[in-house]
Amino acid sequence: MIALGRALAWASLGLALGAGLVPARAQDRPDFAHWIEGVKQEARERGLHDAALGALDGIAPIDKVIELDRRQPEFTLSFQQYLAKVVNARRVEEGRQLLAENRPLLGAVVSRYGVPAKYIVTLWGVETDFGKVTGGFPVVAALASLAYDGRRAAYFRTELFNALEMIDRGAKPERMIGSWAGAMGQCQFMPSTYLHYAKSWDGAGPPDIWTRPADVFASTANYLAGIGWKTDEGWGRRVRLSAHLDPSLFGLDLRKTVDEWSALGVRAADGKPLPKSAMRASLVRADSAKGAGDGPPYLVYDNFRALMTWNRSVFFAVAAGTLADRLATR
Repeated sequence: MIALGRALAWASLGLALGAGLVPARAQDRPDFAHWIEGVKQEARERGLHDAALGALDGIAPIDKVIELDRRQPEFTLSFQQYLAKVVNARRVEEGRQLLAENRPLLGAVVSRYGVPAKYIVTLWGVETDFGKVTGGFPVVAALASLAYDGRRAAYFRTELFNALEMIDRGAKPERMIGSWAGAMGQCQFMPSTYLHYAKSWDGAGPPDIWTRPADVFASTANYLAGIGWKTDEGWGRRVRLSAHLDPSLFGLDLRKTVDEWSALGVRAADGKPLPKSAMRASLVRADSAKGAGDGPPYLVYDNFRALMTWNRSVFFAVAAGTLADRLATR
């Protein structure tokens, strides 16, 4: 994907979607035109209307999409390098300005969905640099290319049907421009995410996550709220550890209260005691997908898990939380 946070996460997402599958051999599949007719037939069986299926007319496989899917860069940045790219001075300053400029609208979104404005603006910034870099591929053709190629055919075929359902509900196919993998708009929603979580702020027409910041903000907040964002909690904090802390205590599978972590010698990054709290938290290190290893330690809460639902990467979740904290302070 084009936005840094999503680009660096596609390798891990690819694993989750079955990246080890081998592309179908050319002799094992029909030519693209016949394959499209099969897609249309299945779409009709799913109850989609011919007007939506017209988005499939005249499309052809996009070679660049297949090339990008097969040549995704390996995740080689260290955590500190990744953090420096995501949480840089320019992005922090621009994010603060946009928070101020959109304060009335964001305030209304926060009131409706209960997700703090700093996280909405953070995800906007990490995904598409505040709407400036949203992709240049026609989503229907890109998804059809990936579904036909066969490496992750089942996943992308499903997303292709979701894209057609978007059109069936009123989305304009010519406006559905996004990344090579089908993520769309200023919040980079896949079609399935759009169908479940995208919101039109004023209820006038289908959600426009491409050009309307109000819909981008509402959709982002609705997604986070929908996956269990806790309004009264933060995401986590950098901590300092006791020299004798058992390494087996690291990982998102283990939760203890903040008070219990304090009793084990966990302190704030500056060495001060953690605030007294019964809130449950996990201890992770920012150097692997599982949160274990030798990287800097963080005590993280349920909202950290929400950020990882958005993007399955410890690096991403820590960087997004850090950026949100920076946006809210001077």
